[in-house]
Amino acid sequence: MSSAISIPANRPLNVVAASTSPSTATTIHERMLFRKDSTTFPIRRPKVLHPVENEDLRLLILENISQEAVKAFQAQGFHVDHSTKAMSEDELVQKIGSYHAIGIRSKTKITERVLKAASKLLVIGCFCIGTNQVDLESAGKAGIPVFNSPFSNSRSVAELVVSEVIALSRQYFERAFEMRSGLWNKQSKGCWEVRGKTLGIVGYGHIGAQLSVLSEAFGMRVLFHDVVNIMPLGSARQVDSLATLLAESDFVTLHVPELPETTNMISKAQLAQMKKGAYLINNARGKVVDIPALIDALKSGHLAGAAVDVYPSEPGANGAPFDDQLNGWSSALRSIPNVILTPHIGGSTEEAQRMIGEEVSSALIRYLNFGTSLGAVNFPEVDLRAIMLEEPNHVRVCYVHNNIPGVLRQVNEVLSPFNVEKQYSDSKGDIAYLMADIADVSPSDVNSLREQISKTSANILTRLLA
Repeated sequence: MSSAISIPANRPLNVVAASTSPSTATTIHERMLFRKDSTTFPIRRPKVLHPVENEDLRLLILENISQEAVKAFQAQGFHVDHSTKAMSEDELVQKIGSYHAIGIRSKTKITERVLKAASKLLVIGCFCIGTNQVDLESAGKAGIPVFNSPFSNSRSVAELVVSEVIALSRQYFERAFEMRSGLWNKQSKGCWEVRGKTLGIVGYGHIGAQLSVLSEAFGMRVLFHDVVNIMPLGSARQVDSLATLLAESDFVTLHVPELPETTNMISKAQLAQMKKGAYLINNARGKVVDIPALIDALKSGHLAGAAVDVYPSEPGANGAPFDDQLNGWSSALRSIPNVILTPHIGGSTEEAQRMIGEEVSSALIRYLNFGTSLGAVNFPEVDLRAIMLEEPNHVRVCYVHNNIPGVLRQVNEVLSPFNVEKQYSDSKGDIAYLMADIADVSPSDVNSLREQISKTSANILTRLLA
């Protein structure tokens, strides 16, 4: 057992000159620093908390995540190991046991086997939109929240789709390849303006909505299909079924998550419902489209072209082959004219990666330093007002537990000798999360408090921050 911590003594109030604007802060800790007037006034500074175990936090950051995120972690005093490559399951099992947090993109898989080896892991950051590369259920059962950045690369993906619509319609991808091969082949047959054409958007979320606005600026008619009724932007119109959208659209673009119900949602039957000479674009998830069926539709001439950015199986690193050993249809797809194939670059812009790095690193820092779980995808979302620098002998209890009756009574019995200043609890499925700030806790009480809470029957993970 670690020795008792030393709780910092009271410090003088900081006075600064500041001009503030309306806050866009997302947590209580950030909102504490906001005030509407512009003058010289005392700002109550939140105290940065640390684990009572006195162990330095170690982070493993993979897949060339933004250096700005790495610097943000280092600025907190965290030890960061950074790699440009993904890791295999075997590599992770071997190394993850010494880390408290991990940051990944889409290629690294956090499986149940990896999580069982992660004896110190507190949090996972997915520096991308999706989280299907993580076993979310197993992570939740282990008391590990998973954070992502669902909206930061929306504009980048939308702009890529617009460029693909024009490239397919004008066939200039093919013409550029021919020129680079030394062939002059000027032609207009089968090349069209996009003005007046119909774009069908499957999934009208952040990407679909932005794409809708951009496409209308080109004079396109926009239809969309979604599983819920959504207020459209501009002149876009929601249709009653996927079949209706496919039958009316000149271009069909997919923006849906990878779920059991979306696997192969575009297959032989759906491709047959599309207009002859239409185009299919998939920048969503690799398993959403039945690629062999798409190849047949392209070779038969039913579709005039396609753009694909995501695949059922993708190489683990740059420079690795994209061949038939990875996907058995790879060479057949590569041989078809007017098919744009890109290596999962939908969100690969400097702007998107910077915003993703900022959003996910901030979420991880808030959880590690304050216990805040707002934005977690597999975990109850809980936040508390910050403990201030001028509040000595305060301890924050972060208690992840099984969601069963009687747990709060047990915890409150442990806390009953102390002054509980604030407390909040929430649950998500079988997992619940309690945060409580306890005042007037002596250093000698801290370890005893943690030990008693950890021994409660429903305990999954208990952290004390001070």
